[in-house]
Amino acid sequence: MLTRISRDVFQNWDIVVVDDDPASLDIVSILMKHYGARVHSATNGQEGLDKATAVRPRLILSDMSMPVMDGWQMIARLKEQPETRHIPIIALTAHAMLGDRERIIAAGFHNYMSKPLAPSTFIPELLRLLAEIPELGITKPKSEGQ
Repeated sequence: MLTRISRDVFQNWDIVVVDDDPASLDIVSILMKHYGARVHSATNGQEGLDKATAVRPRLILSDMSMPVMDGWQMIARLKEQPETRHIPIIALTAHAMLGDRERIIAAGFHNYMSKPLAPSTFIPELLRLLAEIPELGITKPKSEGQ
């Protein structure tokens, strides 16, 4: 079933996207902008930390394995700061093995998405994850015919 998603679902959202892989960074950035977000991109955890501290986004989407500072270190630093500890963070990882979800959640991420990212399903999958974070006010996307 197809899912209809409003083009303004992320209207007025500042979102930080952190990924050292140019293709993944482009996919996420383009899709988020298409659905109304103001995207602030970073190519490593230190840049992501700096952008999140400056922008105080509504959401952070972050790769885990990056140079300079990885996603694990970045989230630890974000959770230490009162002004950023509340920001929902979704991990983007190619290392989604058995037990990794628990480790990711224990580190402070709200959830994760497995790579490689599929442009056709990325936004519906993201919305399903975000619907689990009540303070964001997102409802699960409905399939046509529901």
